[in-house]
Amino acid sequence: MAKLSSIENNKRRKRLILSGAKTRASLKCLIMNKQTEFADRMKAVQKLSELPRNASPVRYRNRCEITGRARGVYRKFRMSRIALREYALSGFLPGVTKASW
Repeated sequence: MAKLSSIENNKRRKRLILSGAKTRASLKCLIMNKQTEFADRMKAVQKLSELPRNASPVRYRNRCEITGRARGVYRKFRMSRIALREYALSGFLPGVTKASW
């Protein structure tokens, strides 16, 4: 099980990302548009840099929903490889079987 503080920090980041997504997207659009004036683009860059760092989607970490593990997480199941194996062998995941050839 991962540290509770790191799990909570990640949840806080997720909330920040969702709350500031519109403003971030509009600023990014303004910056990427080559037809806007240079001064306006620089103001948008300044505003973007003033946003909290944790509001950036890059800072969010995919974690296992069960254990909180950050590494080896399958996106489709949102579970770590270890938890996925345990659940699959227990029969909690329908259609998932152990490979044999």
